[in-house]
Formats: sequence, structure tokens, C-alpha cells
Amino acid sequence: MKERRVVAKAFATKYRQAAKKEKGRILDQFVEATGYVRRYAARILRGQGRRIGWGGARVAVAEHGEEVRRRRPRYYGPAEQSALKRIWEMLDYLSGKRLAPALPLVVEALERHGELELDQQVRAKLVKMSAATIDRLLRPEKQRLQLKGRGLTKPGTLLRQQVPIRTFEEWDEARPGFLEVDLVGHDGGFSMGDYAQSLTLTDVSTGWTEVAALPNRAQVWVFEALQKVRDELPFRLLGLDSDNGSEFINHHLVNYCQQEQITFTRSRPWRKNDNCFVEQKNYTVVRRFVGYSRYQGEEQVGLLNEVYALLSDYVNFFLPSQKLKSKEREGSRVRKRYHLARTPFQRLLELGELSPNQRAQLKKRYRGLNPADLHRRLSSLREKLLTSAPAARPPAAGLPQRLPPRRVRFQIKPDFEHFSR
Repeated sequence: MKERRVVAKAFATKYRQAAKKEKGRILDQFVEATGYVRRYAARILRGQGRRIGWGGARVAVAEHGEEVRRRRPRYYGPAEQSALKRIWEMLDYLSGKRLAPALPLVVEALERHGELELDQQVRAKLVKMSAATIDRLLRPEKQRLQLKGRGLTKPGTLLRQQVPIRTFEEWDEARPGFLEVDLVGHDGGFSMGDYAQSLTLTDVSTGWTEVAALPNRAQVWVFEALQKVRDELPFRLLGLDSDNGSEFINHHLVNYCQQEQITFTRSRPWRKNDNCFVEQKNYTVVRRFVGYSRYQGEEQVGLLNEVYALLSDYVNFFLPSQKLKSKEREGSRVRKRYHLARTPFQRLLELGELSPNQRAQLKKRYRGLNPADLHRRLSSLREKLLTSAPAARPPAAGLPQRLPPRRVRFQIKPDFEHFSR
């Protein structure tokens, strides 16, 4: 190894001073003398004894087999990182791929409402950040929590034969108005008695999501909430798709959809992925904002509806989401490609299905929204809601207690062959 270092020093100075053709001949001689691979040998001759400076007056001399890289100055400073962190927290900790397309839109809205003041240079850097850069700058701040709820759907067998089945592959995503619907129970881990339910509706085409809180899962509350949400949608309701629960599969809803010419379909039993569009919103919209506590009573249902009223503007106008573009299988590997992240508001305008009057009303609604103010009000309401939530165990007064398990005694025979009660 020492001999190779000596040879490298002898050849390096001649190599760097030689012309291109002469470099080739010197390199051939060096490879023959050392036995190195040609590409590695060229790197050694380029770097051996080279003086490299960075950070002012500091100078390093490259040695045999080492590569000294110049340290580039930081492009994004504390000002960009501080503004990025503030917007990231304001938009509920989005991933880089969802946050990058939303930055120009959100920065413009915050500046319009006087919530953010940025230097022109900082602003130009911020709105052009890539998804990878965002994830890298926010890596120290990220905390990931994974919690799972329980499904409490009870099958409704009365009218299932009259409601056709639709899978997730059969949706026509070219038009808004076809919504998947589901219930999220807030039992806090104790499913006895009445407790609040959240009715989630998600448009398949745009991702537009509306949520309403109910006192329980009775058909009358579900039907009333569906009618209320229908009146608040910025587009016409064309279809509903639910699971097989009796709160949806009943005469009232079936007859209503037939009279109003609304397509009503259901998923296959035990196939949760048939309702994949609304199932993901059950977590990203409902669980992330109101948690897994037990909510019951008129007061807490009212608080939930206040939260969901703010979430309608916050999620649909300012939180972008990705949609699957294609999925290809290559052997045992599945490669997925996604469209650029967009908010439901942006997708709704891009589809061109709204009338001029509907577009004008929707844009006017957007111009009056302040994402920073929405975030503050949501945080305040969420804290008030979680503080008022009762403990999951023991149950609230008036709820039936769980029966103790039955004790069974066994007597062991001396021959260890039989057991008897």
C-alpha cells in the first residue's frame, strides 16, 4: 500500500498538468503499475495532493484514496424553516408531497389576511420548496402516532337484495356528486349505552368531505343528517354508497333516494376496501381532530358539530390530498403513481362541472377564509371537547354494567385422565 501511495504522488502532478491525450497515456501507465480499476485510478490522480478550500481560509489537502468535498452554504436559512414549520403545523402536519403543492396557495391566503409577513427572497424560496426538501427540513419536528379504532357495523338484512353492490373499481370519477358514506363511533372503548356517532360523506371525484355528529346510530338521525349535508354541498348529490349497516339499508333511505333520483348502492359484506375513499377520511378527518374518547349527550354532540363546521372549510379549501393515477404490478412489486396533490376546492374548479353562479359563490367563500384563524378556532374547540369527554371506563351513570364472567370449577382425578365439573 505504501508503494502505491508513492507511485500515486509521482503520477498525480504530471497527470493534472498534462493535456487530454497525454492524460490517457499517464493513466494507462498508472493502472498497469498499481492494478487499480481505471475509473478509481483516475479519481486518485485527480485528487491526490489537491488543495481544496472552504469556509473562508480553511484548506484541506487530499490524500491517496480520499475524496474531499466542498461544503456548500445552506440555501434555506432559519427564516424559511420557521415559516415552513408554522404553515406545516397550521395545516395539520401534512407530508411533503401534500404540502409542497399547497404552499403557494396557503402563503397567498395568509398574506391576504395579515397572518404572515415574509421577505420577498424568503417567500420566493418557500413557495418553490420541493417535497423532499420539506420532509428533510421538518424531520426533527415530526412525530407519528398510529391508533386504530374498532368497527361496530351491524348488518341490515331487510333490503340488501334491493340495493345493488358497487366496488371501489366501478366508480366514475369524472363527475362530482357520487359520495361514499360511513359512521364513526365515539364509544371510547366501551360500547354499551348511547354514544355519539360521526356521519362522514366523501365525494369520490374531488375528495370533498362533510361530517355531521349524531346522538346515536338510529335511522332517524342518519336520515336527518344526510338531508342537511345534501343542502350544504356545493354540487348536486347524484349517488350514495354505504356499507351494509341497518342505519343505511332501510325503507326510509331507499324510498328517499328513489324519489329524488339518487343512485343508492352498497359495498360487499366484509370488504372494507369497497368504501376506501370514505374509510381513509374516517381517520384523516374525524379521528385526527376529535380523537378516540367517548362522547355522549347533547352538549358534546353540539361541540362535535361546531368542530365539523370549521373542518368543512379547513379540509376542503386548504388541505391537499393525493389521488391514485395508476397501479402496475412488476412481479411481486406493485408500483403506484399519484397525481399532484390538490385540495377538493381546486379539483372541483378544474372539473368544470359547476355553473358560473356556483363557481362564483365557491370562490367568494374561499376568499373570506383565513386558514390561521380556522386552525386557532379548531384547536380551541378540540381542547374544550377533549376536556369535557368522560372517562371511557368506568361507564357514565345510568349505563348497564358488564356482567362478571361465569366461574367454572374443575376437579382433577388422581389418574389425570378425566375432568368433571
